[in-house]
Amino acid sequence: MAHSTLLLLCLLSTAFVFIFTTTAIEVSHTGRAITIDGKPRILLSGSIHYPRSTPGMWSDLIKKAKEGGLDAIETYVFWNAHEPTRRQYDFTGNLDLIDFLKRIQNEGLYAVLRIGPYVCAEWNYGGLPVWLHNLPGIEIRTSNSVFMNEMQNFTTLIVNMAKDENLFASQGGPIILAQIENEYGNVMSVYGDAGKSYINWCADMAESLNVGVPWIMCQQSDAPEPMINTCNGWYCDNFTPNNPNSPKMWTENWTGWFKSWGGKDPHRTAEDLAFSVARFFQFGGTFQNYYMYHGGTNFDRMAGGPYITTSYDYDAPLDEYGNLNQPKYGHLKQLHAVLKSIEKSLVNGNITTTDLGDSVTITEYVTDEGASCFFGNANTTEDATVSFLGKDYAVPAWSVSILPDCQNEAYNTAKVNTQTSLMVKKPNQAEDQPAALQWLWR
Repeated sequence: MAHSTLLLLCLLSTAFVFIFTTTAIEVSHTGRAITIDGKPRILLSGSIHYPRSTPGMWSDLIKKAKEGGLDAIETYVFWNAHEPTRRQYDFTGNLDLIDFLKRIQNEGLYAVLRIGPYVCAEWNYGGLPVWLHNLPGIEIRTSNSVFMNEMQNFTTLIVNMAKDENLFASQGGPIILAQIENEYGNVMSVYGDAGKSYINWCADMAESLNVGVPWIMCQQSDAPEPMINTCNGWYCDNFTPNNPNSPKMWTENWTGWFKSWGGKDPHRTAEDLAFSVARFFQFGGTFQNYYMYHGGTNFDRMAGGPYITTSYDYDAPLDEYGNLNQPKYGHLKQLHAVLKSIEKSLVNGNITTTDLGDSVTITEYVTDEGASCFFGNANTTEDATVSFLGKDYAVPAWSVSILPDCQNEAYNTAKVNTQTSLMVKKPNQAEDQPAALQWLWR
């Protein structure tokens, strides 16, 4: 009887876990933040592109992202990798998008699925299959029925694959946001009225897929409702959405840059990156994504643009091989913890910003339970002394201090208090070997 009771309890426990993990999650938004099951959230995300690493690396990369304080993993979907020949698809090996999304879910993180399917991303032809050009009458990325039919076919394929595995939050899965098109606002004027018609079609097509989560459009200042337009760039603190009901979102905070053949290794300091993040949240931001959190490797012939290297390290918090890039990883991890500690204030508090002159500002987030403060100094050369509530605070040049209780500084973006590691590149001794070889003919 004891064994039967134990078995019954195990079965009930298993059933409960299944029910819990497949319960639908309601994702929506206000003008302040993305809401998950009605709760406004501060969301910290990082880009990891599944084809730029190997399946053996995925779980470790995702785990390190979680340990670094991220809530979500963002990825593009690469059309030309998945459909190299028209209507012949490849989702094997490091192209197994569904496996990648499930590993994100297994770590308890959310996913942001940027379907595009034009992605740019320093990827060969921006992710568009070359065979598109062989289709009679086609014009790329404009109001052209031939192109739109192919784009809709691939987008629908990806959405249905995710739906079949219950991967959208509305099905209990990890995907809380989806993106259609990519930075089209940067080129739309070239297409005239056809470009505007195309972007409206993109929005309507995306909505017709009924994914049950919000759709976003990056760099699209005239994004039609209900699309949420988002910012890409080095700094997005001055960004304002085109709709008062859309939250302030940053889909690409560039952690470094791609490398060109013969060029220097790109580098963005941990201090500057942290400054950009803190300043974004100081001025009302609530969703921020690092592009890239792990850059990885351009395998095969997938490096795009002229002379872009195989390495896509990007000076990201996780280096090309998945190692911690210190102090960037640790400095950001500490920032994430402080931001999470004041989440309630950031998404609910009344905001007051005082300009002290000389690029120095005080921002207060006040709720019934207390207040949190940001002291910002955007002066590039001069340190500042901020006097607040009878106390003086030193704020270094080009930095932001965060005071969760408006009294005690918990973090300053210019003060690095984490491990620092230096990667040393040594000459490849194998290059010297041919001169020492002795060849004998037999």
